[in-house]
Amino acid sequence: MPTPAAEQIPDTPFYRLGGHATMEAICNRFYDLMESEPEYAELRAMHAADLAPMRQSLPLFLAGWSGGPRDWFAANPGRCMMSIHKPFTIGPDVAGQWAEAMKRAIADVAPEPADMARAMGEVLENLARGMARP
Repeated sequence: MPTPAAEQIPDTPFYRLGGHATMEAICNRFYDLMESEPEYAELRAMHAADLAPMRQSLPLFLAGWSGGPRDWFAANPGRCMMSIHKPFTIGPDVAGQWAEAMKRAIADVAPEPADMARAMGEVLENLARGMARP
């Protein structure tokens, strides 16, 4: 018997990659890398000493961005990643550190389908590099 439409899981990257658990795992790995790997030191220096708020916020952003619940967007009306980061001077090196750490975090968590996970990393890399100012 088919599942009623209201109970069907949407066919979006968020749900296909594993939902909140996957987004949280990716973001926790991302911040772990940022805190522990010397190649991300410049990126880490741009953030507050306490990363707990970011560890809570970024997975919610990624959830809504990837087709899941839009709680982050409801809590931040009219805001986007570009506007939130506008006060910061983000050079190409820091943007590259963010992109590399995020792609590495996605690869380490290894959600399936793998091609969709890689595509998510590539799109986030483009987003990060798009924030860079010379």
